[in-house]
Amino acid sequence: MAPTGLLTAPAAGQVNPEAAPAPEQSAPYKYEGYAGAAYTRFRQATETYSGLVGGKAALARDWGKYFQLVGSVDYYRIGIGHALIPNRGDASVYTFLVGPGIHATIYEHLSGMFFGELGGEHTGGIGITPGISLAGGFGGGLAYNLTHNFGVQATVDRVGASFSLPNNTPQLANSTHLTWNARGTIGLVYRF
Repeated sequence: MAPTGLLTAPAAGQVNPEAAPAPEQSAPYKYEGYAGAAYTRFRQATETYSGLVGGKAALARDWGKYFQLVGSVDYYRIGIGHALIPNRGDASVYTFLVGPGIHATIYEHLSGMFFGELGGEHTGGIGITPGISLAGGFGGGLAYNLTHNFGVQATVDRVGASFSLPNNTPQLANSTHLTWNARGTIGLVYRF
């Protein structure tokens, strides 16, 4: 009886592997900061640059394993394209956008993402109105983890905003024209 009593205590302390608690389903970090170089197609005014180069900064908050809320700010200032136009102006664009995102690991260090965004866009230097237009769009991208905290990320998106053309008049009710600009970014991610 003594051996039976001594053997049942260790047997009762064993854990069935199938009954063990599952690992935490959330990401090991809660926030993700991003900064990088950016390009936007510039279609608000045809008599200026065809594209603008600038930068993008973003902050994302993860909720669970797949979902996040992303806020970003872009600023584009360096004009490129349309070399034959003599006076291309001094165009600039900045946007501030917020929206939900979905991200998941594709294979080992590579992950993918999709996101929607809504906010405002300002186009300056070429005299179009309004000062800030409602803007929104969608996009996606890929990220490659270099270390636990650092990675490289490339994204593309399309953002639509409505502006009145420079030659618009009150007789035309200063009607706005919706333009969709394709954008691309590449930069570094820091997770914490």
